[in-house]
Amino acid sequence: MQQTVQQIADVAQRITANVEQVIIGKGDAVRLTLIAVLCRGHVLIEDVPGVGKTVLTKAIAKSIGCSFKRIQFTPDLMPRDVTGVSIYNQKTGNFEFRPGPIMSQFVLADEVNRATPKTQSALLEAMEETQMTVDGETYLLPQPFIVMATQNPIEYEGTFPLPEAQLDRFMMNISLGYPGLTDEVSILDRQQRQHPLEQIGQIIGAEELQDIQAMIREMHADSSIREYVVAIAQATRHHQDVYLGVSPRGSLALFRTSQALAALRGREYVIPDDVKALVKATLTHRIIVAPAARVRGVTASALLDEILDSVPVPKAWVGRR
Repeated sequence: MQQTVQQIADVAQRITANVEQVIIGKGDAVRLTLIAVLCRGHVLIEDVPGVGKTVLTKAIAKSIGCSFKRIQFTPDLMPRDVTGVSIYNQKTGNFEFRPGPIMSQFVLADEVNRATPKTQSALLEAMEETQMTVDGETYLLPQPFIVMATQNPIEYEGTFPLPEAQLDRFMMNISLGYPGLTDEVSILDRQQRQHPLEQIGQIIGAEELQDIQAMIREMHADSSIREYVVAIAQATRHHQDVYLGVSPRGSLALFRTSQALAALRGREYVIPDDVKALVKATLTHRIIVAPAARVRGVTASALLDEILDSVPVPKAWVGRR
């Protein structure tokens, strides 16, 4: 399997380099997003306006050669504007389904928290089961199917917080942050005449991506690694400062992404360091801090740091890399 793993690592490196022509100085965020895509997972990008959330999604989709649709979420957006609608054809006497923008391989749900809960719920079935039901008819979504949603964590007026059931369906929650001085100057230089997004090419196709996704699921993970993942999730459920801990879906997200990270690092097996590196990206948004702890300034990120320190690394892996 070593040759296959090296191929995955090479492809991921090429995609990352391609996207970094557009997203300057955010290699970690690009790699995390790519890991989620390789695991068939959805991504929530939470950051202030103007840092490249939408561009990151477009660049990933373009690098993989997938169909791309953008949905601008607003308070007046209706569920049928997302899923599509059945329209009566007077000539044939039948209803004809006209698919909405969700019928695409990559879907950008821009400012997803600006839509009402009813409209947000239109994504739930699609994200979990890669299908949608309209007027009693079920339609399969194209493969691969990835939702990349964005939201602004600063502006709350006119927004509707995502419910826990929907947050739990996002494999990762990432942030880009502001670029450094040198990186921002580079952005000005590269966009002086045209946007670099227009120049980046396709690295792989949708079929090759699906092959890689299947390979990722075959990555070896020792039983001790699986137990380590579950022990971390269990610790969040029993911590005194946690009101709601990580679900089994969260455990699975941590496990899957650890498999992908091992492959990207050119290894054919998962080690505890792979798990540790992805704990915050996969679990932070799934934890609700207890009100009393929140008053004391305790954050989900700090709780995960504490849990990682307290959950012992499997003895067989201590000192190994």
